[in-house]
Amino acid sequence: MKTSPEDAMHDQTLCVTPPEADMTGFDTLAVPVYRASTIPFADAEGYQNRRLRGPDGYSYGLGGTPTTRSLEGQITALEGGARTVLVPSGQAGISVAMLTLVQAGQKILMPDTIYPPARDFARQDLARMGIVTDFYDPGSLDDLRARLDDQTRLVWLESPGSTTMELQDFAAIADLAHAHGALVGCDNTWATPLNFKPIAHGADLVVEALTKYFSGHSDVLMGSITTASVEMGHQLRRSLGRLGIGVSPDDCSLVLRGMQTMSIRMQHASAVALRVAQWMQTRAAVTHVLHPALPDCPGHALWKRDFTGSSAVFSIVLTAEAEARLMRALDTLDHFVIGASWGGTRSLLAPMNISGDRSLPRAGAPETYLRVSIGLENEADLMADLERLFAALEETARDAE
Repeated sequence: MKTSPEDAMHDQTLCVTPPEADMTGFDTLAVPVYRASTIPFADAEGYQNRRLRGPDGYSYGLGGTPTTRSLEGQITALEGGARTVLVPSGQAGISVAMLTLVQAGQKILMPDTIYPPARDFARQDLARMGIVTDFYDPGSLDDLRARLDDQTRLVWLESPGSTTMELQDFAAIADLAHAHGALVGCDNTWATPLNFKPIAHGADLVVEALTKYFSGHSDVLMGSITTASVEMGHQLRRSLGRLGIGVSPDDCSLVLRGMQTMSIRMQHASAVALRVAQWMQTRAAVTHVLHPALPDCPGHALWKRDFTGSSAVFSIVLTAEAEARLMRALDTLDHFVIGASWGGTRSLLAPMNISGDRSLPRAGAPETYLRVSIGLENEADLMADLERLFAALEETARDAE
């Protein structure tokens, strides 16, 4: 049937009104990227009643598209949870969860080894809102028990701890927190749900920095919050709507792509990392290798009991002589990159000073650690790089003698 001249659209209208493509016979293994701010409704009544679509429905792009829902659903399945919401970073996941679930006058208990930006958020922002934060010894149930009270709303875990790699008795802490009426949340970025599932061990919510292993290519910033209950998931989604926080479907598609290879990337990188950690134990410049999969690492028994594997991130402590030469020695690297974050294709080294990031200092504990993240380079190339690095570090130690 031909279109009459009266029914034909003008060019300007044609430019903004694409025809519907025939999808017959087409399918794809990849999740399509659906971009939208405005979501059209079939009729005025549907728009007027858009709130009836509920927290998982579509009414405005800020609330998500089929691309974001695909990523949320895949993460929920991996975590063994009920609902997942996406946020612009892992740190955003921590802060949004705490802002949503904790009110003025209530208290959060954080492990003293928590991710430093989360500590800063507690000190600078939660304190200003009248939310109390206290830091507990991650390895002491007695210390946690002494700090729990009727005002405690949330007990946070991060196992292993940021930089210093302390393991926590997750189930025992969750039981203790729940017995006092507190919620249990955690940052599971190191392990990912491939190696540890916090909800199965008693967590009410779990945050992942999708920036790292999920994305896997050091080019996306995103985080997720997965909840054990549907209602808490809806509560978080409503909070994100009020705060005006959303994520890009394009970025979601990159995380979805990264997840396709996450398992095999982690298997390879973690195996190489363990061999590197074992080799570092033999070096004169090293006093401690903090890798949970090593039998002599503190907390190894908890790791062996609860985790199904390890990631490729660990820390080492150097002798005083080697530490004095560290900054210059790092400049000898060819393949390792000096930089923040981890979980991408490239191997990273980062000197970490924790002197301002602890509330419970331990006598004689070091302040500087060298954090190692193994990527996907050839193992022989990485070892050659490390040989050069340690030759420089240990030459300094011999000179000091």
